[in-house]
Amino acid sequence: MGTQTGAHIVWDWNGTLFHDNDAIIGATNAAFAELGLEPITMERYRALYCVPVPKFYERLLGRLPTDAEWEVMDETFHRYYTEHRVGCGLTDGAVELLAGWRSAGRSQSLLSMYGHAELVPLVRGFGIEPHFLRVEGRIGPSGGSKAEHMVRHLGALELVEPARTVVIGDAADDAVAALHVGARAVLYTGGSHGRASLEAVGVPVVDTLAEAVAEAERIAA
Repeated sequence: MGTQTGAHIVWDWNGTLFHDNDAIIGATNAAFAELGLEPITMERYRALYCVPVPKFYERLLGRLPTDAEWEVMDETFHRYYTEHRVGCGLTDGAVELLAGWRSAGRSQSLLSMYGHAELVPLVRGFGIEPHFLRVEGRIGPSGGSKAEHMVRHLGALELVEPARTVVIGDAADDAVAALHVGARAVLYTGGSHGRASLEAVGVPVVDTLAEAVAEAERIAA
């Protein structure tokens, strides 16, 4: 990465760098169909989505899914998503922003709750892997929070200071994970959460990745 100036971005993947909203809502509705639930719109999804994911399902079911229901829904979601993610691409401007941050001598990494074995070849296929110090996906069961994963992620980046780190993501949980390790967060409205739910977290909320990077540069200075 060359000489680093201290400021570091931890990027989220799904709904942030990777514009996969169509695959996400389709996979969600496929999972709902397994329990006889009516499909939901993207607008309703963005208003209700939360982590851990079983709590999201509770908002729609009126109760937490049973272990057996969760297993069926989770497997259905991931099967559908894997089939349909091929039609999704990077968010507009992402490649240029990654290259620009790197060429300025700043560092960045990627931490996703998408499975690690699936994430790495996907990122590599877009040709953007060299921009990151580390690309890390979820290892272990799905559905939990990103906070503990963030602890391990930053712990593996020896030259990165949490106080000079900004997490850019599309979900309230990205901000929770950032605060958990003493980092900052900027939330982007183009993914899984609507603006109202993001603003309730109390961190900067922006409508484009370019605004997110500019805000990260400001608050990590």
